[in-house]
Amino acid sequence: MRQHLEEFEVEGAGKGLVEITAQVARCVADSKVSEGLCTVFVRHTSASLIIQENADPSVRRDLENFLDKLVPEGDPDYTHTEEGLDDMPAHIKGALTATSLGVPVMGGRLALGTWQGIFLWEHRRRRSGRKVVVQVMGQG
Repeated sequence: MRQHLEEFEVEGAGKGLVEITAQVARCVADSKVSEGLCTVFVRHTSASLIIQENADPSVRRDLENFLDKLVPEGDPDYTHTEEGLDDMPAHIKGALTATSLGVPVMGGRLALGTWQGIFLWEHRRRRSGRKVVVQVMGQG
């Protein structure tokens, strides 16, 4: 069994979805695993990961708008407010989505569907780097 572990940083421009499929695919290729599992993990509590359509950017805008309505800034019930109005909503959004994803590896490649991409979802407005860990395990 082969195992490959790698970390990379995603520089974001603030709130929004950043496609990281190419970086994850490169980790899979570097692993030399032909059949197995790729686990992707973001090392933060106010960002998350999703697999979503990568063809039409309006999908990403609609997801952002929906989650902003579901978890608005400035709710008077929030007690964790020291890091800004967007911080507690970012934590809730991170809890509602995922901090890790598993994608099968088949034929040495991610087994994503035609229109699927892997995205880091930054929930804070401020620009920041986010660390993503990729672990690939399987047969060579």
